[in-house]
Amino acid sequence: MGKRASDSGTAATTSTSLAIDIPPTTPNRQLRLRIKPVQNSTSKVRDDELIEKEARNKSAKRSKTSLKKKIDPNKPKKPPTAFFYFLEDFRRGYQEENPKVKTMRDIGKACGEKWKIMTYEEKVKYYDIATEKRAEFDRAMAEYIRRKESGEDAQSEDSDLDFDY
Repeated sequence: MGKRASDSGTAATTSTSLAIDIPPTTPNRQLRLRIKPVQNSTSKVRDDELIEKEARNKSAKRSKTSLKKKIDPNKPKKPPTAFFYFLEDFRRGYQEENPKVKTMRDIGKACGEKWKIMTYEEKVKYYDIATEKRAEFDRAMAEYIRRKESGEDAQSEDSDLDFDY
């Protein structure tokens, strides 16, 4: 084991490469040793190498994330949720009642609080709208997938790229 510190609370070192910090012991407490590595010139070189390596990794990650997938403009967009349909209605009424409130943050907070206290029966109207829009999206998505698998979509893109100059 390590050396035991005197009751004065001084720290003792055991080797040139490690410093051991020994806190004073008190009754009913266990003695815990904290080993701290001593900084020397070789460890600074290693730290510099690690910093450079991390910087290279970060720049490589940035270049990978900058390469985005090409978004298909023909792909149907997902419909909003019931809350967003409620938000549209709520925003109109709230702005009429509170013309001084201009920030979306304040409107969004008030809308969220109102949505939380609404009963399910009050929300059903918005859930129905969202369900209808979701069904339309599902049909459009199925049609999109069918066209993409059959190759119709690729042909229409190629025809759009042919220009007569």
